[in-house]
Amino acid sequence: MINKKYKIHEGIRDFTNVRELCEWAGDTYGEKRAFSFLGEGKKTESRSYIEFRSDVRALASKLIHMGATGKHCILIGKCSYEWIVTYYAVLSAGAVLVPLDRDWQAADLCETAKTADAAFLFCDKDISEKAEYIAKETELSAPPVIIGDGDGFAALLESGRALFEKDPEPYYSCPIDPMRMSLLVFTSGTTGKGKGVMLSQNAVLSDMSSVIPYIDFADKTVSVLPPHHTYGSTIMFIGHVMIGCEVYISSGLRYVQRELKTEKPRHMILVPLYLETFYRRIQANIKDQGKEKLVRNMIKISNAARKVGIDQRRHIFGSILEAFGGEIKMIITGGAPVNPEILHFFESIGISVLNGYGITECAPLISVNVSRNVVRGSVGNVIDIDTVKIDEPNEDGEGEILVKGPNVMLGYYKNQEATAEAFKDGYFRTGDYGKVDKNGVLFITGRKKNLIILSNGKNVYPEEIENELVATPGVLDIIVYEGQSRRGLEHNAIVAEVYPDKDFFEKNGIEDIKAHIQAYVDEYNKSCVAY
Repeated sequence: MINKKYKIHEGIRDFTNVRELCEWAGDTYGEKRAFSFLGEGKKTESRSYIEFRSDVRALASKLIHMGATGKHCILIGKCSYEWIVTYYAVLSAGAVLVPLDRDWQAADLCETAKTADAAFLFCDKDISEKAEYIAKETELSAPPVIIGDGDGFAALLESGRALFEKDPEPYYSCPIDPMRMSLLVFTSGTTGKGKGVMLSQNAVLSDMSSVIPYIDFADKTVSVLPPHHTYGSTIMFIGHVMIGCEVYISSGLRYVQRELKTEKPRHMILVPLYLETFYRRIQANIKDQGKEKLVRNMIKISNAARKVGIDQRRHIFGSILEAFGGEIKMIITGGAPVNPEILHFFESIGISVLNGYGITECAPLISVNVSRNVVRGSVGNVIDIDTVKIDEPNEDGEGEILVKGPNVMLGYYKNQEATAEAFKDGYFRTGDYGKVDKNGVLFITGRKKNLIILSNGKNVYPEEIENELVATPGVLDIIVYEGQSRRGLEHNAIVAEVYPDKDFFEKNGIEDIKAHIQAYVDEYNKSCVAY
């Protein structure tokens, strides 16, 4: 449980359902910007909280009129304002939202749509052929709705607005059971064969309201995460509406660097890959300018000054912070381990990185470092609504992480066997290994299925090694596994398969790539245990 003394915001309320949240946000934040994005003519457009609420009311009213309540609605698209309106409207209409990855093949999307018992379909215009294929192969209750720059979506809003203005009662009285399935999220990239995670509205709402009081959120962010993931939707579009933040919707990966400079976010929600990419770019720029030694010395001086209460980081490292727009003070990251060296660097230049831990089946957040209590190497305290226990801990207190709480899934859709396997004594089995210290702080030590048990009985968590070596200059990615020896199990060794950054080596004139990387591996080997 998060210690109450770390609470920053008081009075964060709980919400019964998403419709209630949307209505409250419109009343509370009014004309304040809710979402902004690059619109037609390459000009930035924005929608206030009142405008957002109006659009949600309109689309939800139309969906109710079309008989969508209780039905399953597929949503396939990139992150856009229309995607967010659809997300809120479907849930506000008492329907079930099934967000899918737009990059899947049409056949895989179709197979998942069948598995999910889809009745309605929303899809981006540029992949409308996938929608047509799905519509042809499945029995939908209505033709597919093209979102984004499609006229069909605008027509739905216009029709729904007329319905709401004539009689808003169907919208307000539409039944929503916050404890029943409202989100059906498929976890596997292999689509139809993946498991559908059943989440309630209470799961996502309670997950966010339990952690927001402890995070020093700013008033503007840039959204870069895929919306079909719970990390990208629950935190970005539920959590930020709760706090009245403006969310600028990124136009895509290739535009992010430019958008950060123009939009100047004050905090961001990222996955570690983004963090590592930003880190490498910053380090490359520092090297290009020949300022490696200078920056190292300034970090030492700055850190020493902070120990006596003098914090000049934003002044000293202002030119580095400009890569993020110059205003950013906090990054929340989760989804994978983060190299401690990267966390230390960002903290040193004035960006607090709050590393957290979650999983789709938990809507998604389980624990997170909070603004007033960052514990290095950890994923923070377990959120207030959850109980975590370590199953069959070893001598070091490590074992599988089990979770119980209102944010835990209802089960896997139409898969009782997998659901039964996923729980133990009422606790959800995360499949991750970790330990909890005496202060209730959670540490992730590895993925259960990735655990390497050597012939001598020693346990090796490949993530720990990958986490250390991925920051090696010139390394794009790295996979650690148990190399199989022809001489027998006792001769097996831990192997690192490295994917080098071609541009880095060409730019720096390094021809012997293996020798360069080997030097860093040799240095790491000196610090780790012999096995």
